[in-house]
Amino acid sequence: MGEPLYRVDELRALEQAAQATLAPGTLMQRAGVAAATLLARRLPQGRGRVRVICGPGNNGGDGYVCALELMRRGVDVQCIALGAATAEDARDAFARWAGAGGVTLTSLAVDDGCDAVIDAMFGIGMTRPLGGSYLAATDWINRQRAAVLALDVPSGLDADRGCWVGDVPGVRAAATVTFIGGKPGLFTGEGCEAAGRVDIEPIGVAAGPCSGVLATPADFAELLVRRSRNTHKGSFGSVAIVGGNVGMVGAPLLAARAALRLGAGRVYVDCVGAPELRLDPLQPELMFRPAAGLDALASCVVGCGLGEDATARSALASALDRRCPLVIDADALNLLAADEALAAACVGRTAETVLTPHPLEAARLLRTGPADVQRDRVAHALELARRFAALVVLKGAGSVVAGADGRFAINPTGSPALATAGTGDVLAGMIGALLCQCDDARQAVYAAVWLHGAAADAFGADLGLVAGDIAPMAARRLAELRDLR
Repeated sequence: MGEPLYRVDELRALEQAAQATLAPGTLMQRAGVAAATLLARRLPQGRGRVRVICGPGNNGGDGYVCALELMRRGVDVQCIALGAATAEDARDAFARWAGAGGVTLTSLAVDDGCDAVIDAMFGIGMTRPLGGSYLAATDWINRQRAAVLALDVPSGLDADRGCWVGDVPGVRAAATVTFIGGKPGLFTGEGCEAAGRVDIEPIGVAAGPCSGVLATPADFAELLVRRSRNTHKGSFGSVAIVGGNVGMVGAPLLAARAALRLGAGRVYVDCVGAPELRLDPLQPELMFRPAAGLDALASCVVGCGLGEDATARSALASALDRRCPLVIDADALNLLAADEALAAACVGRTAETVLTPHPLEAARLLRTGPADVQRDRVAHALELARRFAALVVLKGAGSVVAGADGRFAINPTGSPALATAGTGDVLAGMIGALLCQCDDARQAVYAAVWLHGAAADAFGADLGLVAGDIAPMAARRLAELRDLR
């Protein structure tokens, strides 16, 4: 399974259980040493000038331990204390640092010229927005040319939600070393940029129960098995792509081409606004039929370029009546949000349903604003899954896949290169194709989202990717994963 992701309450329970069997300060000592070891590997020749910005709580205590360990390794390190340590373990850590001759400053130099800055101001317990000297220190950290390493979470970031506490931007780190386990907020929303590269240090604490994971290929193992040689196109299912109202036929074509690339045996296209369309010259393997006449589908995708008129509503109602897995995307989501009867039909389906909203579409479905969705992406994805009895892919930085059972995954792949027209249509088609080939719908969705992002990662740049490029690269990545088994 993927890397466990722990909410703050889950982490507190793990910490308390571990501390009950350990000497006071043990976890802080382990965390500080782990951070120092990581940073020392990245400093030139293991040396350099390091500044540790320490807050008053246990995160600051981690910083003092880290500083002491770095000093013992010959690193030129100084701490900047933003207030006296208040937590008992943090006070002890500061006393050891000071007793060893460690230098502690109370103000920040305009241009320190250091090689690295360690953010040890606030950890997972932060509930109030940054202000005063802490906000000034944040601004100083973000202006440094040195590499910034955050301890546990970047100061100011909500560890559960991936947003800035109180909407006040905090530290933007090049890397974060986080302790015990991953936190959802490091991998979605603002956390994707703020945390930088994330290293997880268990610090000797055994894994415990959690409701979320950071998705990896291990989470879609069923799709990593090579195909048997004794198969044919009928072995891999038929998918129908329904959409393409007047002037929007490109969207279902992108989805259909992606479905074909990702291995669906047959792909049908129903362009509701262009019934005369009978051939895709770039992909003549696609078949154009009215969806109403198609039987025995393994999956169906509805919404790509569908529009929101009466024809579109009728097409969505028909798709909702199907007994195969259904992917609902784009305009079909807006129709669900606006029509209670359609929403009720969606909830009442017995086959698997997958909703693929971006934040604005999710906000319409939940009767809220997109900014509210972005302030807690995991919670809103889970709420959508519960309301619609569906698997939900809340797209964006760190896409969230949520189930009605309360379990969720955050996808770590992808880049800003995906922020271009048609990439969502491609994802919908990929999901439809993999639903045809996998008995476990959650694995199919995890795979599609992971591979979609991995294609952007392979592209390498943050712009220049077009939607039609994605599916061939995703298929190659899937083939590579199969070769590794």
